[in-house]
Amino acid sequence: MPAGKHAKHTDLIRPAFGKFGRNEWAIVGAPCVFVKSLADSVISALSPTYKCAYADTSHNDEVILAPGRLANGAILEYTDQINHQQFNYNTVFMPFIMRQQFADADLVLVNGNHQQAKAQVVIIYNNKRASLEKRIAQLTNVELILLADNVTEVFDFIQEAIPSWQKLPIYRLDETEKIVAFFETKMQQAKPILNGLVLAGGKSVRMGYDKGAVNWFGKEQRYHVADMLKPLCHEVFISCRADQKPEINTNYNVLEDTFTGLGPFGAILSAFREQPDRAWLVVACDLPLLETDTFKFLISQRKIASIATAFNSPYNEFPEPLITIWEPKSYPLLLAFLAQGYSCPRKVLINSDVNLLQAPNTEALTNVNTPEDLEKVKRTIHQKIAND
Repeated sequence: MPAGKHAKHTDLIRPAFGKFGRNEWAIVGAPCVFVKSLADSVISALSPTYKCAYADTSHNDEVILAPGRLANGAILEYTDQINHQQFNYNTVFMPFIMRQQFADADLVLVNGNHQQAKAQVVIIYNNKRASLEKRIAQLTNVELILLADNVTEVFDFIQEAIPSWQKLPIYRLDETEKIVAFFETKMQQAKPILNGLVLAGGKSVRMGYDKGAVNWFGKEQRYHVADMLKPLCHEVFISCRADQKPEINTNYNVLEDTFTGLGPFGAILSAFREQPDRAWLVVACDLPLLETDTFKFLISQRKIASIATAFNSPYNEFPEPLITIWEPKSYPLLLAFLAQGYSCPRKVLINSDVNLLQAPNTEALTNVNTPEDLEKVKRTIHQKIAND
């Protein structure tokens, strides 16, 4: 490399995070007590469906000692408070660490008088006019305007700063139902798009040859599964090793493993690396009895507040990781497990908040790993064909 030439780091596609998470709103323009009250109302209404979080800054201006053992030099103190868990930190939260702490939250509300966020809710409150005007540069993505009591019009400097302000929803601060409905709509619109991922990168050691290439229904299994997923997903990819890529039919999208040597775990991570804001319906190609109805049921029961939606295996009573919808919020969690030395997707599901379902047709989860399994499933398929 020539002297002085800068070696650029690998370009990665970054998740659409703000300061805290993907879906965050700073509530600004009113006394903090109003901001907190509004946040309480929205969180109370939406928390049964979404995981909600709140960010603020302490209003205690006095210099006080750090709580508990932090005062003696500890960097972290954990307390099981029975009805909630409490962590106290004696460390600066840089933006990267902050996002990790909020990674599980679907919706984050922020006291905009002290913190910033990707989108804003502006309250027009006469006694806070000067304070709001000082923060005009922070109003980069206003999506809702609320009028406090005795306010009849939007401040002139807000009108100037937001030329399209009249197109925004404008409610009174006490119109709680409308405000909650606004956030419900926003969260529905933010539901991650679903992609399909067919796992065909295994070495099929026990089988003795590529399971994805087995022809069950007039075409190789990897293509059969991909074709079933196409009407149900935005995009469908066949996951494979680099050396397999030339073998894949060019009519199908290919996603090469970039986390190598990790099996299905690496394939899932590779998919998120490529499109981190998409959810991924991951399917192994060794489940020949899968039918479209099984996929439709899984998708219909999808719960985006969980890290994944999966079936409970009828064979071992553990989650089945290889016919599972993995939500974007699972990406940092998968990386965290990997950092601790675990590369088993089932272990992630067992130790996480998962939407676990009972398969409507348990036979559909039958997998084929050995020649003996293959012969059994062949007989089952031939019997079904004969009965149709």
